[in-house]
Amino acid sequence: LTSELQMSNSSSISHFLLLALADTRQLQLLHFCLLLGISLAALLGNGLIISAVACGHHLHTPMFFFLLNLALSDLGSICTTVPKAMHNSLWDTRTISYSGCVAQLFLFLVFISAEYFLLTIMCYNRYVSICKPLHYGILLGSRACAHMAAAAWASAFLNALLHTANTFSLPLCHGNAVDQFFCEIPHILKLSCSKSYLRELGVSVFTTILAFGCFVFIVFSYVQIFRAVLRIPSEQGRHKAFSTCLPHLAVVSLFLSTAAFAYLKPSSISSPALDLLVSFLYAVVPPALNPLIYSLRIQELKAAVWRLMT
Repeated sequence: LTSELQMSNSSSISHFLLLALADTRQLQLLHFCLLLGISLAALLGNGLIISAVACGHHLHTPMFFFLLNLALSDLGSICTTVPKAMHNSLWDTRTISYSGCVAQLFLFLVFISAEYFLLTIMCYNRYVSICKPLHYGILLGSRACAHMAAAAWASAFLNALLHTANTFSLPLCHGNAVDQFFCEIPHILKLSCSKSYLRELGVSVFTTILAFGCFVFIVFSYVQIFRAVLRIPSEQGRHKAFSTCLPHLAVVSLFLSTAAFAYLKPSSISSPALDLLVSFLYAVVPPALNPLIYSLRIQELKAAVWRLMT
Protein backbone atom coordinates (compact mmCIF):
# COMPACT_ATOMS: atom_id res chain seq x y z
CA LEU A 1 0.00 0.00 0.00
CA THR A 2 2.85 2.37 0.89
CA SER A 3 4.64 1.81 -2.43
CA GLU A 4 1.36 2.30 -4.34
CA LEU A 5 0.80 5.58 -2.48
CA GLN A 6 4.36 6.72 -3.30
CA MET A 7 3.91 5.91 -6.97
CA SER A 8 0.58 7.71 -7.08
CA ASN A 9 2.18 10.77 -5.44
CA SER A 10 4.94 10.70 -8.07
CA SER A 11 2.60 10.23 -11.02
CA SER A 12 0.23 12.97 -9.80
CA ILE A 13 2.95 15.67 -10.08
CA SER A 14 2.05 17.76 -13.12
CA HIS A 15 4.59 20.53 -12.51
CA PHE A 16 7.55 21.55 -10.35
CA LEU A 17 8.15 24.82 -8.51
CA LEU A 18 11.58 26.29 -9.23
CA LEU A 19 13.49 28.48 -6.79
CA ALA A 20 12.53 32.15 -7.08
CA LEU A 21 15.58 34.30 -7.88
CA ALA A 22 14.21 37.22 -5.84
CA ASP A 23 11.27 38.21 -3.62
CA THR A 24 10.68 41.80 -4.67
CA ARG A 25 9.49 42.92 -8.11
CA GLN A 26 12.45 45.30 -8.59
CA LEU A 27 14.98 42.52 -7.92
CA GLN A 28 13.09 40.13 -10.21
CA LEU A 29 13.34 42.65 -13.07
CA LEU A 30 17.01 43.24 -12.23
CA HIS A 31 17.66 39.48 -12.44
CA PHE A 32 15.78 39.37 -15.76
CA CYS A 33 17.99 42.14 -17.19
CA LEU A 34 21.16 40.45 -15.86
CA LEU A 35 20.20 37.08 -17.37
CA LEU A 36 19.23 38.76 -20.63
CA GLY A 37 22.61 40.52 -20.83
CA ILE A 38 24.58 37.35 -20.08
CA SER A 39 22.57 35.22 -22.52
CA LEU A 40 22.91 37.83 -25.30
CA ALA A 41 26.67 37.97 -24.67
CA ALA A 42 26.85 34.15 -24.85
CA LEU A 43 24.73 34.05 -28.03
CA LEU A 44 26.79 36.78 -29.70
CA GLY A 45 30.19 35.39 -28.65
CA ASN A 46 29.49 31.76 -29.49
CA GLY A 47 27.58 32.71 -32.64
CA LEU A 48 30.56 34.73 -33.89
CA ILE A 49 32.95 31.84 -33.20
CA ILE A 50 30.70 29.36 -35.04
CA SER A 51 30.30 31.76 -38.00
CA ALA A 52 34.01 32.63 -38.15
CA VAL A 53 35.13 28.97 -38.08
CA ALA A 54 32.45 27.87 -40.55
CA CYS A 55 33.18 30.70 -43.02
CA GLY A 56 36.97 30.98 -42.63
CA HIS A 57 38.57 28.22 -44.72
CA HIS A 58 41.96 28.84 -43.08
CA LEU A 59 40.33 27.93 -39.73
CA HIS A 60 39.30 24.45 -40.91
CA THR A 61 41.82 22.79 -38.60
CA PRO A 62 41.29 20.30 -35.74
CA MET A 63 41.69 22.98 -33.04
CA PHE A 64 39.00 25.23 -34.52
CA PHE A 65 36.74 22.30 -35.41
CA PHE A 66 36.65 21.28 -31.73
CA LEU A 67 36.25 24.93 -30.71
CA LEU A 68 33.16 25.13 -32.97
CA ASN A 69 31.72 22.07 -31.21
CA LEU A 70 32.50 23.64 -27.82
CA ALA A 71 30.68 26.83 -28.86
CA LEU A 72 27.65 24.72 -29.86
CA SER A 73 27.61 23.02 -26.44
CA ASP A 74 27.91 26.43 -24.71
CA LEU A 75 25.00 27.79 -26.74
CA GLY A 76 22.92 24.72 -25.97
CA SER A 77 23.55 24.78 -22.21
CA ILE A 78 22.68 28.46 -21.77
CA CYS A 79 19.60 28.17 -24.00
CA THR A 80 18.39 25.23 -21.88
CA THR A 81 18.49 26.89 -18.44
CA VAL A 82 18.32 30.68 -18.83
CA PRO A 83 15.12 31.30 -20.91
CA LYS A 84 12.86 29.62 -18.29
CA ALA A 85 14.57 31.55 -15.47
CA MET A 86 14.07 34.79 -17.43
CA HIS A 87 10.40 33.93 -18.06
CA ASN A 88 9.83 33.22 -14.36
CA SER A 89 11.55 36.45 -13.27
CA LEU A 90 9.62 38.57 -15.78
CA TRP A 91 6.18 37.07 -15.10
CA ASP A 92 6.70 36.49 -11.35
CA THR A 93 6.08 32.74 -11.50
CA ARG A 94 7.97 29.61 -10.41
CA THR A 95 6.33 26.78 -12.33
CA ILE A 96 7.81 24.41 -14.90
CA SER A 97 5.82 21.50 -16.31
CA TYR A 98 6.82 17.91 -15.51
CA SER A 99 7.76 17.23 -19.16
CA GLY A 100 9.54 20.59 -19.33
CA CYS A 101 11.60 19.67 -16.28
CA VAL A 102 12.52 16.28 -17.81
CA ALA A 103 13.53 17.94 -21.09
CA GLN A 104 15.53 20.67 -19.31
CA LEU A 105 17.42 18.16 -17.16
CA PHE A 106 18.17 15.90 -20.14
CA LEU A 107 19.34 18.69 -22.48
CA PHE A 108 21.46 20.39 -19.80
CA LEU A 109 23.19 17.07 -19.06
CA VAL A 110 23.79 16.48 -22.79
CA PHE A 111 25.43 19.88 -23.31
CA ILE A 112 27.39 19.99 -20.04
CA SER A 113 28.70 16.41 -20.57
CA ALA A 114 29.58 17.16 -24.21
CA GLU A 115 31.49 20.25 -23.07
CA TYR A 116 33.61 18.23 -20.66
CA PHE A 117 34.34 15.49 -23.21
CA LEU A 118 35.18 18.10 -25.87
CA LEU A 119 37.55 19.91 -23.47
CA THR A 120 39.29 16.55 -22.90
CA ILE A 121 39.62 15.99 -26.66
CA MET A 122 40.90 19.56 -27.12
CA CYS A 123 43.56 18.78 -24.51
CA TYR A 124 44.59 15.73 -26.58
CA ASN A 125 44.79 18.02 -29.63
CA ARG A 126 47.18 20.37 -27.76
CA TYR A 127 49.23 17.39 -26.53
CA VAL A 128 49.69 15.93 -30.04
CA SER A 129 50.46 19.33 -31.66
CA ILE A 130 53.19 20.15 -29.11
CA CYS A 131 54.56 16.75 -28.01
CA LYS A 132 54.09 14.74 -31.25
CA PRO A 133 54.04 17.33 -34.08
CA LEU A 134 55.35 14.88 -36.71
CA HIS A 135 52.37 12.56 -36.10
CA TYR A 136 49.76 15.37 -36.00
CA GLY A 137 48.41 14.76 -39.51
CA ILE A 138 48.01 11.03 -38.84
CA LEU A 139 46.55 11.18 -35.31
CA LEU A 140 44.27 14.17 -35.98
CA GLY A 141 43.14 13.80 -39.57
CA SER A 142 39.69 15.05 -40.59
CA ARG A 143 38.12 11.59 -40.18
CA ALA A 144 39.68 11.06 -36.74
CA CYS A 145 38.45 14.49 -35.60
CA ALA A 146 34.92 13.76 -36.83
CA HIS A 147 34.94 10.40 -35.01
CA MET A 148 36.17 11.98 -31.76
CA ALA A 149 33.55 14.75 -31.88
CA ALA A 150 30.81 12.19 -32.67
CA ALA A 151 32.00 10.01 -29.76
CA ALA A 152 31.86 13.02 -27.39
CA TRP A 153 28.29 13.90 -28.39
CA ALA A 154 27.12 10.25 -28.36
CA SER A 155 28.66 9.66 -24.90
CA ALA A 156 27.03 12.85 -23.62
CA PHE A 157 23.65 11.76 -25.02
CA LEU A 158 23.86 8.30 -23.43
CA ASN A 159 25.04 9.72 -20.09
CA ALA A 160 22.15 12.21 -20.05
CA LEU A 161 19.62 9.55 -21.08
CA LEU A 162 20.80 7.20 -18.33
CA HIS A 163 20.64 9.85 -15.59
CA THR A 164 17.33 11.36 -16.73
CA ALA A 165 15.57 7.99 -17.05
CA ASN A 166 16.91 6.90 -13.68
CA THR A 167 16.06 10.15 -11.86
CA PHE A 168 12.48 10.42 -13.08
CA SER A 169 11.74 6.72 -12.59
CA LEU A 170 12.11 7.25 -8.82
CA PRO A 171 8.93 7.77 -6.78
CA LEU A 172 8.69 11.39 -5.59
CA CYS A 173 6.95 11.86 -2.25
CA HIS A 174 8.44 15.05 -0.80
CA GLY A 175 6.46 17.64 -2.73
CA ASN A 176 7.38 19.37 -5.99
CA ALA A 177 9.49 22.37 -4.86
CA VAL A 178 12.95 22.28 -6.49
CA ASP A 179 15.54 24.38 -4.59
CA GLN A 180 17.22 25.52 -7.80
CA PHE A 181 16.43 27.92 -10.66
CA PHE A 182 16.52 25.01 -13.13
CA CYS A 183 15.87 21.26 -12.89
CA GLU A 184 18.99 19.53 -11.61
CA ILE A 185 19.55 15.95 -10.42
CA PRO A 186 20.56 16.56 -6.75
CA HIS A 187 17.51 18.75 -6.16
CA ILE A 188 15.12 16.29 -7.84
CA LEU A 189 16.63 13.48 -5.73
CA LYS A 190 15.80 15.44 -2.57
CA LEU A 191 12.13 14.98 -3.50
CA SER A 192 12.46 11.20 -3.89
CA CYS A 193 11.40 8.74 -1.20
CA SER A 194 14.01 7.48 1.27
CA LYS A 195 16.32 4.72 0.02
CA SER A 196 14.99 5.11 -3.54
CA TYR A 197 17.93 7.28 -4.60
CA LEU A 198 20.52 4.48 -4.20
CA ARG A 199 20.08 3.39 -7.83
CA GLU A 200 20.87 6.91 -9.06
CA LEU A 201 23.88 6.87 -6.74
CA GLY A 202 25.23 3.85 -8.66
CA VAL A 203 24.88 5.69 -11.99
CA SER A 204 26.53 8.75 -10.44
CA VAL A 205 29.51 6.66 -9.30
CA PHE A 206 30.00 5.42 -12.89
CA THR A 207 29.83 9.01 -14.22
CA THR A 208 32.22 10.22 -11.52
CA ILE A 209 34.79 7.53 -12.47
CA LEU A 210 34.50 8.56 -16.13
CA ALA A 211 34.83 12.26 -15.26
CA PHE A 212 37.82 11.56 -13.00
CA GLY A 213 39.45 9.57 -15.82
CA CYS A 214 39.09 12.59 -18.13
CA PHE A 215 40.51 14.84 -15.40
CA VAL A 216 43.57 12.59 -14.91
CA PHE A 217 44.10 12.55 -18.70
CA ILE A 218 43.95 16.38 -18.82
CA VAL A 219 46.43 16.76 -15.93
CA PHE A 220 48.82 14.15 -17.40
CA SER A 221 48.65 15.80 -20.85
CA TYR A 222 49.42 19.26 -19.48
CA VAL A 223 52.38 17.95 -17.46
CA GLN A 224 53.79 16.52 -20.73
CA ILE A 225 52.92 19.72 -22.64
CA PHE A 226 54.67 22.03 -20.17
CA ARG A 227 57.73 19.78 -20.07
CA ALA A 228 57.91 19.90 -23.88
CA VAL A 229 57.33 23.68 -24.03
CA LEU A 230 60.07 24.42 -21.49
CA ARG A 231 62.50 22.47 -23.70
CA ILE A 232 61.82 24.76 -26.71
CA PRO A 233 65.05 26.80 -27.17
CA SER A 234 63.57 30.06 -28.50
CA GLU A 235 61.52 32.38 -26.30
CA GLN A 236 59.21 33.18 -29.23
CA GLY A 237 58.48 29.46 -29.73
CA ARG A 238 57.71 29.01 -26.04
CA HIS A 239 55.41 32.04 -26.08
CA LYS A 240 53.52 30.75 -29.14
CA ALA A 241 53.08 27.29 -27.58
CA PHE A 242 51.85 28.76 -24.29
CA SER A 243 49.47 31.15 -26.06
CA THR A 244 47.62 28.21 -27.68
CA CYS A 245 47.39 26.33 -24.37
CA LEU A 246 46.42 29.11 -21.94
CA PRO A 247 42.86 29.74 -23.28
CA HIS A 248 42.05 26.03 -23.05
CA LEU A 249 43.59 25.77 -19.59
CA ALA A 250 41.59 28.82 -18.42
CA VAL A 251 38.31 27.37 -19.75
CA VAL A 252 39.00 23.93 -18.21
CA SER A 253 39.89 25.52 -14.84
CA LEU A 254 36.72 27.66 -14.84
CA PHE A 255 34.52 24.69 -15.76
CA LEU A 256 36.04 22.17 -13.33
CA SER A 257 36.42 24.49 -10.32
CA THR A 258 32.82 25.74 -10.41
CA ALA A 259 31.28 22.31 -11.17
CA ALA A 260 33.42 20.56 -8.52
CA PHE A 261 32.47 23.10 -5.87
CA ALA A 262 28.78 22.83 -6.83
CA TYR A 263 28.67 19.03 -6.54
CA LEU A 264 31.38 18.26 -3.97
CA LYS A 265 30.98 21.04 -1.38
CA PRO A 266 30.16 19.75 2.15
CA SER A 267 26.52 19.92 3.19
CA SER A 268 27.53 21.90 6.31
CA ILE A 269 28.18 25.03 4.20
CA SER A 270 25.23 24.45 1.89
CA SER A 271 22.47 27.07 1.76
CA PRO A 272 19.89 28.03 -0.90
CA ALA A 273 21.67 31.35 -1.58
CA LEU A 274 25.10 29.70 -1.94
CA ASP A 275 23.69 26.85 -4.08
CA LEU A 276 22.08 29.42 -6.35
CA LEU A 277 25.29 31.45 -6.69
CA VAL A 278 27.46 28.39 -7.39
CA SER A 279 25.04 26.90 -9.94
CA PHE A 280 24.87 30.31 -11.63
CA LEU A 281 28.69 30.34 -11.82
CA TYR A 282 28.98 26.95 -13.54
CA ALA A 283 25.75 26.88 -15.60
CA VAL A 284 25.46 30.47 -16.84
CA VAL A 285 28.82 32.28 -16.61
CA PRO A 286 31.18 29.88 -18.54
CA PRO A 287 29.15 29.89 -21.82
CA ALA A 288 29.41 33.69 -21.84
CA LEU A 289 33.09 33.84 -20.82
CA ASN A 290 34.50 31.03 -23.00
CA PRO A 291 34.22 32.93 -26.33
CA LEU A 292 35.86 35.96 -24.73
CA ILE A 293 38.78 33.87 -23.37
CA TYR A 294 39.38 32.16 -26.73
CA SER A 295 38.90 35.20 -28.98
CA LEU A 296 41.22 37.37 -26.87
CA ARG A 297 44.06 34.84 -26.76
CA ILE A 298 44.00 33.15 -30.19
CA GLN A 299 45.13 35.66 -32.82
CA GLU A 300 43.77 33.77 -35.87
CA LEU A 301 40.32 33.60 -34.29
CA LYS A 302 40.43 37.26 -33.24
CA ALA A 303 41.32 38.28 -36.81
CA ALA A 304 38.59 36.03 -38.30
CA VAL A 305 35.92 37.41 -35.93
CA TRP A 306 37.00 40.97 -36.70
CA ARG A 307 36.78 40.32 -40.46
CA LEU A 308 33.32 38.78 -39.96
CA MET A 309 32.10 41.81 -38.00
CA THR A 310 33.51 44.40 -40.39
